[in-house]
Amino acid sequence: MKVTENTTYRMLQTNLDRITSKLENTRFQGATGIKLNKPSDDPASIRPVLTTRTQIRHTERYLETMGVTLDKMESTDGHLAHVENIMVRAKEIAISSINSGMSTEDLSTLADEISQLRQELLDSANAKVDGKYIFSGYEENTIPFVENPAYIPAAVPPALPIPGQYDPTDSTTWPYLYQGDNNPTELEITPGEYLETNLTGNDLFFGVSNTTWADSPPAANQSDTGRIDIFSVLTRVEEAIRAGNVDDPLGAGGSIQTQIDNLEVGADQERRLRSQLGNKASRVESAMLHQEDVKIDLEQILSRYQDTDAIENFNDIVKQETAFQAALSITSKVSQISILDYF
Repeated sequence: MKVTENTTYRMLQTNLDRITSKLENTRFQGATGIKLNKPSDDPASIRPVLTTRTQIRHTERYLETMGVTLDKMESTDGHLAHVENIMVRAKEIAISSINSGMSTEDLSTLADEISQLRQELLDSANAKVDGKYIFSGYEENTIPFVENPAYIPAAVPPALPIPGQYDPTDSTTWPYLYQGDNNPTELEITPGEYLETNLTGNDLFFGVSNTTWADSPPAANQSDTGRIDIFSVLTRVEEAIRAGNVDDPLGAGGSIQTQIDNLEVGADQERRLRSQLGNKASRVESAMLHQEDVKIDLEQILSRYQDTDAIENFNDIVKQETAFQAALSITSKVSQISILDYF
């Protein structure tokens, strides 16, 4: 078969293009560090690479969500620490007010401080994180606690009741009303596993469990056994101090002695729930560490399929460059051949 010059040049050009394309592809792999840049590079690796990338994105979503939630839990813990300080200080004031040497003016000053502590408690109960109320349950855009305009202190003596006056078994008569709901926020820490990551106001400040709050109408809500409405305690200890009622449980505010005990109940209530929240925060941290380990494993799997071996890639580049230089040398020599050389 006769081979013309055009055929020879086309063959040379085709070989040069093939070597150039392979060299360019090898250099691109070295620059990006990825050997799988298009499906044709390794069709068998496409599925595991796409699957692994999807799993990594899911893991990153878990990590981001848990990180934000953990920040909120830490912020919540700061507010709970302040609540505990309020309860401790209120108890100190109540104990000081029992001193028989206290004048009416002195008692009024102590009662005023209790009033300020109650306002601080309200500020913490209505705290926000990221523009959302943290103790409102699902009602994150609703302020959880407001003063009850219809609040009437317990009658003194109790034999002369007033309709709508304070009743520990009816939350609609308490000094403050709860406007949130009883649904704590849940976080998915692993597929199918959910963890409650916040406290609801009814549980923390009113001492009414979420189940009780859901099953009973507000007029029938009362604090669970061994628990108490913290707002009512601070309100009634202020009433007792202003009236100088030290030990008469039927007098104004139910007596300072009784409210001292109730302050301790409220403080224990807060400590118990704060401890539970701390355990949950620790669980979130553990879940984050686990997800970070999972992400590392997935990245190793992905690297095995798509990442370039630097040393191997460098050797391939050297080989391709040598082949390219050789092809150029041969092409230049062939192009100098003429039919006149044979005459």
